Amino acid sequence: MNSFRQTAVGVFVLLGLICVGYLAIKLGQMQVFNSNGFELSANFTSVSGLRVGADVEMAGVPVGRVVDISLDPDPLRENAVVRILLDRDLQLSDDSIASIMTSGLIGDKYVSLSRGGSDVILKSGDTITETEPSVDLGTLIGKYAFGGV
Repeated sequence: MNSFRQTAVGVFVLLGLICVGYLAIKLGQMQVFNSNGFELSANFTSVSGLRVGADVEMAGVPVGRVVDISLDPDPLRENAVVRILLDRDLQLSDDSIASIMTSGLIGDKYVSLSRGGSDVILKSGDTITETEPSVDLGTLIGKYAFGGV
């Protein structure tokens, strides 16, 4: 009888640990088992507030995530290079636009994609050339408050 209780408690604890692990992966937006997709990059003049793991959305629907943010290796340009991983079935033309947008009151940043009209489709490893950096609300408020607008 005592052995049965110990086994039942052990199974219960094991199931609890599996559930906690699953939730940690899902809530942390980690992708352990499914990383299908293709990668594009985009050059922005400013990526202030954007973080690795941020959503990439099209028409409000999540279609990918930010996987890396780095400085442009070209010393003549002061750009940030953002690499994004997109769903495999998504097709973007070479004149699509990538914008950094703000969501919510806290100001979380995400990348918003808008389709272009070209017939040339971007392939994995290509670069989105049309980009719009995020609006710096602090600078805008400062200009408005002190009469710079």
